Amino acid sequence: MKAISLKLPEDLLETSRHYAAAMHLSLAAYIHLAVEKMNREIGARARAKRIAEASRRVRGESMRVNAQSAAIEQDRDA
Repeated sequence: MKAISLKLPEDLLETSRHYAAAMHLSLAAYIHLAVEKMNREIGARARAKRIAEASRRVRGESMRVNAQSAAIEQDRDA
């Protein structure tokens, strides 16, 4: 495991110490969990964005296919 040096505003540090103590965690363990949680949330948002973009592309393609199908169905010479 690698070590980092971290500077925090005093109020954030005190709040973090308070919650770490309430959870019976060291400050380092609390910060570790907080970073892991943030990474999961950012990853989930990125996945949701990619899924939404893929859905928009599929929806656009579906609309084109539906329009082509409707045109074929309306073509009396087909």
